[in-house]
Amino acid sequence: MKFQLRPLKNVQKASSAAFQWHALNNDPQMWIKGWKRMVGRKVRLSFQLQTDKLPTSPCVIYYDVGRGMTEATTIYLAVGSDGTVNQELLLPFNTQALRLDPLAQPGQFSINNFSIQLLAREVPFVMHRPRRMVAAHSPHSAAAVPSAADVRRDYAKWIKSHEPDRSHYAELRKRIASWDRKPLISILMPTYNTPERWLRRAIDSVLNQLYDNWEICIADDNSSDPSVRKTIDDYSRKDSRIKVAYRTSNGHISVASNSALELATGEFVGLLDHDDELHPLALSCCAEAIRNNPDVRLIFTDEDKISIEGVRSAPYFKPDFNYDLFLGQNMITHFGVYHTETMREIGGFRPEFDGSQDYDLALRFLDRCGEAAIHHIPRVLYHWRIHPQSTAATHEAKPYAQIAAMRALDDHLKRRGVNARVEEAPNAHGYNKVSYELPDEQPAVEIIIPTRDAADLVAQCVDSIRKKTTYRNYRITIIDNGSVKPETFALFDRLKEEAAAQVIRDDSPFNYSAINNRVGLASTADFVCLLNNDIEVITPEWLSEMVSVALQPGVGCVGAKLLYPNDTIQHAGVIVGVGGVAGHSHKFSARPEPGYFSRVLLRSSMSAVTAACLLVRQSIYKEVDGLDEQLQVAFNDVDFCLRVRKAGYRNVWTPYAELYHHESATRGQEDDPVKLARFNREIEYVQKRWGDQLKHDPCYSPNLTLEHEDFSYAWPPRVADLLI
Repeated sequence: MKFQLRPLKNVQKASSAAFQWHALNNDPQMWIKGWKRMVGRKVRLSFQLQTDKLPTSPCVIYYDVGRGMTEATTIYLAVGSDGTVNQELLLPFNTQALRLDPLAQPGQFSINNFSIQLLAREVPFVMHRPRRMVAAHSPHSAAAVPSAADVRRDYAKWIKSHEPDRSHYAELRKRIASWDRKPLISILMPTYNTPERWLRRAIDSVLNQLYDNWEICIADDNSSDPSVRKTIDDYSRKDSRIKVAYRTSNGHISVASNSALELATGEFVGLLDHDDELHPLALSCCAEAIRNNPDVRLIFTDEDKISIEGVRSAPYFKPDFNYDLFLGQNMITHFGVYHTETMREIGGFRPEFDGSQDYDLALRFLDRCGEAAIHHIPRVLYHWRIHPQSTAATHEAKPYAQIAAMRALDDHLKRRGVNARVEEAPNAHGYNKVSYELPDEQPAVEIIIPTRDAADLVAQCVDSIRKKTTYRNYRITIIDNGSVKPETFALFDRLKEEAAAQVIRDDSPFNYSAINNRVGLASTADFVCLLNNDIEVITPEWLSEMVSVALQPGVGCVGAKLLYPNDTIQHAGVIVGVGGVAGHSHKFSARPEPGYFSRVLLRSSMSAVTAACLLVRQSIYKEVDGLDEQLQVAFNDVDFCLRVRKAGYRNVWTPYAELYHHESATRGQEDDPVKLARFNREIEYVQKRWGDQLKHDPCYSPNLTLEHEDFSYAWPPRVADLLI
C-alpha cells in the first residue's frame, strides 16, 4: 500500500492547469492515507512543493496524542529553496490523528513526487507488565497506561532491537581471532564475603567474553565466609587465566584493589565489582578501542543496572567525556578500563578515598594524561547489580562515598591550582557542585539587551537585574531597534536618569546578529552578556555564577537555566541535531525534575547554549567575529557556539543561574510566509556549514533520540556497527 495525499479541509482542486490544489485560506489541511503505518517508526518524508506564493512556506505536520493538535505537537518541515522537502521524522506511539498543512496562506500549490519511506523497524505499542520493583517517585506507574515517551523508553525492546544478536557471536569470534594484535586486559576484582550466587555470575561474565586475551586478578580481602574461597578455588583450578591473592588481613577496597593490581600483567586493567556483570562484548569492544587509539589511556563505556532476577534496566547512555559533568558526577564509573603502567605510576588506589576510590583514580588519570587520552565507547557493556546494600540501589547505601568523592574533587582542584570549594549539589543528593571563587576585582560585564518597544518587558528585565543581582561590576546597554511607542521612550528616559542603563538607537532592519555585534564587538568590558528583553532574574547569584565559570581555563560560552513563567524548563542547554539542527535539552520538564541522570541539576559541557542569556569573554566574541549576520533570527547562537567550540573552547551550561524567559513576547512566532521562508533559509545555512557534525553531538549520546528533547532512546541508535 502506498501513502497518498488527500484534501482534508480548506483545500479544493485548482482551476489552473499549472497547480493541483487551491488553498482557500491560511489553514489548508491535507490527510495522508495510510498514516497509521508511520506511527512508532522512523520515516523519511520527501516531496516537492510548488506554489504561486513566493517565498514558499514550509509544510507543517500536526499530530494528536489525545489532547488535540497544538503547537506542542507540531513538526516543521524544512523546505528547500527549490521547494524540496526531504526529512526524517518519528511520530509518537500514541498518535491518534495526523494532518499535513502545506501552506500558511491562501494560494495555488502542487505537491509532486510525494513519498514516505519506512526506515526503522517498528516497535509495537505494548503495555508494560507490572514489575516487582516500582520507582519510588512514581507509585502508580505499574498500573498506568504508558505514554508515548514511556514506550520510547522500553529498554527491553530497545535491547532486543539494537544490541547484536547472539546468533552472530560465532562470526564475531572468528573476526577477533584474525586480529594481528590482541592486547591483554587484566580484570581487577577485589572480593569480600561475596554471596556465591553473585560471585559466580561476575566470574562467569568474564569467562563468557567473546574476546579471550584476558586474565582475572582476584584479591580476596580476608573473607570470613568460607564459600568465597571455595568458589574462587573452583574457578582458578579450571582456568589458568584466573589469578588469586588471599589477603591475611582486611584492608578494605583500595588496599584489596592494589593487591589485585600487583597480579596484573595486562597492558590495560578493567575494574569489575564482585557482584556485577560484564556484557559478553565488553572486552572485545575495549580491545578494539585500544587497537584503534594508540594514545588512549582511559576507556569508559555506557552501563545499566541488573536486578537479582537478571532483568536489565536504567541504562546510562553517556556523552563523550564531559569535564564539567564529571565534576558533578563520576560519569566514568563502569566500565572503566585503565592503562596499567600509568595506574602504577600514579600510585594505584588511595585508601584515604575508599568509597570513591575509582573517582579519585579517574581524576588523577585526567590530570596525568589529559582529556584527549580518554575514550568513550557508547555501548552498554557493564551491568551494575541492584540489591539493598549496593550504591546502584541508592546513594544512601554508602553515604561515606559522597564525602570521599568531595575530598577527591578538592584534591583535584588543588592539583590544578583552581580556587574553588566543593559542596553537595543543591537538590541532588550524592552529587557535587564546584563553586569557583571570583577574583577580588570583579571583571567588567556588559549586558546587551536589544528591544523594539515592549516597555513592560524591558522594565521587568532591567529592574530584576538591578534589584536582585549580587554581582556589582556590570553595565546595561539597551539597543533600541525601531521603537515607536511613547511609553517605551518614557522608560528609556527614566533608566537614563537613574543611570541604570545606556540606550543606543539602531534603526537598521531587524537582524539579531548584527544588532548585538555592533555593541558586542566594540565593547570594552571583559565579558559580554547577550540577554533577551523578555528575561527576568530569579537567582541573585546568576551573574556571579556565570562569570565564575567563564573565568575557568578553556571555557567559551556560558548559558543559564531558563524557565517558562509556569516553572517548566525552556532551556537546559542545546543539543545539536535535534529536529534537524538543534533543540533544547529537557524542554517542558517541571522545574524540580532532575532530568536524565540528574543533568538538569548539574553543570555540563554543551555544544551550544541559547543567546537568550549567554555570557562569553569579549576577546572570544571578537576572535570568532561575533554572531553570523547571515543568520538574522534563528540558530545564530547555535552557530556561534559551534564556532567557539571549533576555536578550542568548551561551552558550559549551569543550573545555578536561573531566570524566567517570557519567550518570543516581542517579535512573535515564525508563522507568516516571509518569516517561515527566512527560517528555512537559516536552517539550510546552518546544515550546510556544519553538515554531519549536527548528527554527532559529543555532549549527547548517539543512543538517545534526535526526534524529541526528552532524552528518550534513539530508534535506531546512531552507533556504527561493531568494527570487529
